[in-house]
Amino acid sequence: MKYSRRKFMSQLGALGAGTGLLSLSPQVAQAEAKKLKPKSFKLTILQTTDVHCQIHPHDELFWENGKAVYRKTGGYAHLKAFLDQEREKAEHCLVMDTGDMFQGSELSVRTTGEAMVPILNEIGYDLYLPGNWEVVYYKQAMQHLLGSLHAPKICANMYHDLGEGKRGELIFNPYHIWSVNGVKIGFLGYTDHLVPKRQSPNYSKGILYTKPEENLAHYVDVLRNQEKCAFVCIIAHLGLSQQINLANLPECEGVDYILGGDTHERVRKPIQGKYAKVVEPGAFGSFVGKLELTIEDGKVVQDDYELLEVTSDKITPCPVVTEIVDQNEDPFEEDIYKIAGYSTVPLYRYFVIENPIDTMILDAISWQVPEIDIVLSNGFRFCPPRTTPDETGNIPITNGYIFDMLPVDSLIRTGKVKGSQIAAWLEKELNNVFAKEASKRFGGWVIKFRGMEVEFLAFGEEGNRVQKVTVHDKPLEMDRVYSICACERDGDPDDMLCRFTGVMDTENTEYTLHQAVKNYLAEHSPVTPIPPKSAVALDAPATLLTQVYGVDYEFR
Repeated sequence: MKYSRRKFMSQLGALGAGTGLLSLSPQVAQAEAKKLKPKSFKLTILQTTDVHCQIHPHDELFWENGKAVYRKTGGYAHLKAFLDQEREKAEHCLVMDTGDMFQGSELSVRTTGEAMVPILNEIGYDLYLPGNWEVVYYKQAMQHLLGSLHAPKICANMYHDLGEGKRGELIFNPYHIWSVNGVKIGFLGYTDHLVPKRQSPNYSKGILYTKPEENLAHYVDVLRNQEKCAFVCIIAHLGLSQQINLANLPECEGVDYILGGDTHERVRKPIQGKYAKVVEPGAFGSFVGKLELTIEDGKVVQDDYELLEVTSDKITPCPVVTEIVDQNEDPFEEDIYKIAGYSTVPLYRYFVIENPIDTMILDAISWQVPEIDIVLSNGFRFCPPRTTPDETGNIPITNGYIFDMLPVDSLIRTGKVKGSQIAAWLEKELNNVFAKEASKRFGGWVIKFRGMEVEFLAFGEEGNRVQKVTVHDKPLEMDRVYSICACERDGDPDDMLCRFTGVMDTENTEYTLHQAVKNYLAEHSPVTPIPPKSAVALDAPATLLTQVYGVDYEFR
């Protein structure tokens, strides 16, 4: 049946008469519409990051009055209940996670990340950003896992690699717009462009990363001038130093906030950069960052930020998430909770220079391959503390906790290097941690080692930080060849070991990191891994808790 224009207009008029809307003049209709939109309201943005698959409440370290204090925090069922409480209090609320959600536990490894999907979907996130560890199961698995999440994913600097250096399309949408009462909030996503260097190279094979500043100004222009966003946020997984650097670049003009992640820093008061404020809400589900925006006449007139602690003892866990966690964990429960050994001292990994967790790992590798001169271990950040004794009076170390400490069970690899290579490598690694320019700081903390003792100036000049090096109590000899070992990284060339290049006679041992730790604990438990001061900063305390300096920030 065909409709004439006259008949259509007649029906439309009848509809208008029934609703009382179409009969109004355009000016009156516009005025009526404005009445439906409140002139003043508040928007709440909640952020988690770097949870690293810590599905249960855990011990967490706080630095209070110059000493470590421990409280139970986190757990996905508790986090779900906490977020729901905050949603209830808010007028309008958006909840996001900004990365490292599929790596960090035995359950995640055993299920290639699949066990996390129903948990994250049940929590009800509204937006995601991939972190540097999302590639741990390789590109296709990353796409599958993130694609299985219900909420949008954004990232403006991850491209399909077409080969021969050719860049394809973005893997994810670059930005997301949250619209409330006609007010738009723009979110632009960036993850760590150094993933191919920081992670095993094969993890990110098929992906090309670019620096945020390559297209940042373009997308800010799109969000501000095309989409008319009243407020623009970068959600980032770059690390606090890199995020501070970004906030000071002219390309960042027009950005209001950088909601960051990666380095597990706890920013309680926003750090003001030249163009944007920077925050980062801790790790392991222990904290939620809360940004509240006050809107007046379509404009953001005030922003208030606070870091909220997810104290498990004060929260009734969500029964639905509890059931999902129990069902997913049940097939692997026997191995996850099997005790491999005990520690007499709290285990944690929060100090920049040395920690009990890394001390135990180095002790284990040194015991397993005693013929090696220098044993190396990466400056990892993941793994929550373990400080609660069981009925034995000591702190249990389960198979699951070994996965928390070392989610990738790499082979131990040996090789040989000259003393001059060690000296140059140490300078490079220390600059990665303590560089004066924030843009040059990246990755984890100080590399860990056994068999070598180093005194250095954390805040010294680049290339001249190392003051003294001894190997088994003898001065480092530049021309001497030393044997070293560390974990093998998937995709590294044969002459590379733990970011060491030009390593000679590299060879994989028969032992993995996990095997070494388990064998060591079986022989020596209970252990007392007190850091031996293999690395000593002459201008910083052994209890240094952050690599960030030059801004108003304190980790606690």
